[in-house]
Amino acid sequence: MSEKRIILEMGTGNDLYGQDYTKAARRAVQDALHHSSITLFSKLGIDHNEMRVRVTIGVQNPEQVNCELVAVDLPRGRAEVRAVKGGLDVADEEAGTLHVIATAAVEAFLPDLAGQYVQG
Repeated sequence: MSEKRIILEMGTGNDLYGQDYTKAARRAVQDALHHSSITLFSKLGIDHNEMRVRVTIGVQNPEQVNCELVAVDLPRGRAEVRAVKGGLDVADEEAGTLHVIATAAVEAFLPDLAGQYVQG
């Protein structure tokens, strides 16, 4: 069955002192989720499990993101998380550390229900 994207939210997160890409990614996802309130499910009687959630995380070192741990933070739907090159590392030359900044795009998809509802 084909799907339609119903939501696209963006967020940013950081880890200023721990240089932890997964922590920054999780914070970016939480930021994106706090921009949404989806009443669609209760209003139309749609089960949350019908929703597929695709998360794309942008960080400078994507291989250091634990995508399974990021997926745990998603409260609804069937999660798919991937990390790609993006985000930003800001070096603190004096301390010899990096401030890690992650970006997140959270997309939600539902089966295409076109034609299944009739206006009354």
